[in-house]
Parts: sequence; structure tokens; C-alpha cells
Amino acid sequence: MPDKHLSTQFDSELNGVSSRVMELGGLVESQIRQAVYALAQFNADAAMQVLETETRVNSMEVDIDRELASIIGRRQPTARDLRLLMAISKTTANLERVGDEAAKIARMVRSIIDSGNSRTLPASELRVAADLASGLLRKALDAFARLDTATALSILKEDDLIDKEFDGFVRKLITYMMEDPRTISPSLDLLFLAKALERIGDHAKNIAEFIIYVVKGEDVRHSSMAQIESALQ
Repeated sequence: MPDKHLSTQFDSELNGVSSRVMELGGLVESQIRQAVYALAQFNADAAMQVLETETRVNSMEVDIDRELASIIGRRQPTARDLRLLMAISKTTANLERVGDEAAKIARMVRSIIDSGNSRTLPASELRVAADLASGLLRKALDAFARLDTATALSILKEDDLIDKEFDGFVRKLITYMMEDPRTISPSLDLLFLAKALERIGDHAKNIAEFIIYVVKGEDVRHSSMAQIESALQ
């Protein structure tokens, strides 16, 4: 009976910290939505909301890490439980970095607005990449909540779409700058924004890899798609 009691307490602690990660994920998702809106509309108020949320995201990351350290120290988990706690820690770090990327977008939007270049920039070109990145993160969080390896695999494949959007956008910007050198400075601003969106997709991909690690005990980072699919069989 005491073992069962301890196991129940441990499960409760795991559920508690997992819920906190989902809460953090929801907060970061809201940051991305606001950042994308700020970019699409060149809205300074929306950009400010993203920056105001950043402090809360950073604080939650520290709180979750502290809670994880306490659980590991007291429970000394092994096998899948330990992998789950490690994955939660890494997922938390990736979510905080997604928040950093959203904040970078917000700061750049404010800078562009202040410079007066907002009317001349083809920012709408970034909307597809923005939607892909935010959708991929949402999908990664849903998959993490269910430890769904099939969805994790699809996320790894979909990340290529964001990379292709980024490459295509870079080619357009190069053409844009060659045709009119006066657009070089604002085009570089857009390149900075596009790179931030691509990194959001990379963090979603990282979370998907952690899911596979928890469920299968296989570290699939830097693995080919064939190797990952083999690990999931």
C-alpha cells in the first residue's frame, strides 16, 4: 500500500508539471498569434502585448525547471518516467525560445513602424510561413499532451514545408533588392522576420523529437527520416 500511495503522488506530480507545460504552451501560442497580427497589420499595440507577455513566459520556465528538479531529487525516477521529465524540461526550454522569437518579431515590427517603412514592405508574403509555424507548434503541443508518435512523425515531415517557404521568400527578397537597391534595408528587416518564423518551426520539430524519445526511448535528433520511421516501427 505505501508503494501505491507514493506512485499515486508521483503520478499527480507528473500530471501537475505536464499541465504547467501546456499552460506555458498556450501562453506562447498567444504570443505568436499577437506577433503575426502585429506583423500583418503593423500594429504597435499588438507588438507591445507580445513583449509584455515575455516576462511571464520567462518566469514560468524558471518555475517549471525548479519543480522538475524537485521531483527528480525526491522521486529519483527511472526509465520512461525519467525520459518524460527530461523531455518536459527540454520542451519548456524550446517553448521559452519560441517566445523569444515572437518577441523578436514584435520588436522588429515596432522598429519598422518607427522607421516609416511599413507601407513599402511586402509583409503579407510572410503570412503563409507564419501560419505554418504557429500551426506546427499547436500540433506539437497537442501531440506532446497525448504522447502521440504518429503526429510527431508528421510534424517532422511538415517542418520541411516551412523551410521551403523560407527559401522561396529569400529568393524573392534577393530579386526585390536587385531590382531596387533602395529596398535593401527594409528587405533585410523582412529576412530577419522570416528567419524568426523558421526557428519557431524548428522548435516545434524539437518537441516532436522529444515525444518519440519518451515513448520509444530512441534519441532521433539529427537522424534521417528513414531512421526515424524505423525507430517507430
